Amino acid sequence: MKLISWNVNGIRAAVTHDFMTSFKTLDADIFCIQETKMQEGQLELDLPGYYQYWNYADRKGYSGTAIFTKTKPLSVKYGMDVDIHDHEGRLITLEYPDFYMITNYTPNSQTKLKRLDYRMTWDDAFRQYVDKLAQTKSVIFCGDLNVAHEPIDIKNDKTNHHNAGFTDEEREKFTQLLNSGFTDTFRYFYPDKADIYSWWSYRFHARDNNAGWRIDYFVTSNDLQTKLQGAKIHNEIFGSDHCPVELDIALP
Repeated sequence: MKLISWNVNGIRAAVTHDFMTSFKTLDADIFCIQETKMQEGQLELDLPGYYQYWNYADRKGYSGTAIFTKTKPLSVKYGMDVDIHDHEGRLITLEYPDFYMITNYTPNSQTKLKRLDYRMTWDDAFRQYVDKLAQTKSVIFCGDLNVAHEPIDIKNDKTNHHNAGFTDEEREKFTQLLNSGFTDTFRYFYPDKADIYSWWSYRFHARDNNAGWRIDYFVTSNDLQTKLQGAKIHNEIFGSDHCPVELDIALP
């Protein structure tokens, strides 16, 4: 099974930048996107063979997630039943017979860390949410998690220390999440691979210089490690400030 995750930084803009060509080329069984930046009815995607599930933010042109899947799920859940976290369209959970599939667009702590306190509450709530699901069946979650976990995951770790996405607090929350029974699948296959990133600023020719961050992930509950087959970061694909990331896994 091929799984893809991509922060498209506005799906309507991405469609004008050849999103559909990339979508067809990647040919995922489940394709998750984040930061759709749209409301219901603003775009109709023609995706033959896929079921579509969208979660929209209350605020127009902001946040939002979607999942496109070839296999109809048993159930679909939007948000995590925590009111403070469920108005920005950041989470969709599909339930299948053997696993849960989640797309997640984690809140950014923003400039001067003005939203760091909120981000901490989100991280705690999300960890509790996936921990509870994992008591029932295996869990896969993916998306723009807005954290570069280790110095190897960011080009300029020293100059970015204490910036949003690379604070000690955010990195520690991600460590806590992994320690609760989850696997960063890219690092599972490539524990020492450096200079490979999934997001680059639009400023200072960052992508041309590969001055990036690895902040897009596939994470699985540890019981799925024996089923992991491969992980990729598709930095050859353009159309957003992020690139798609992939997980290949032996699931029905």
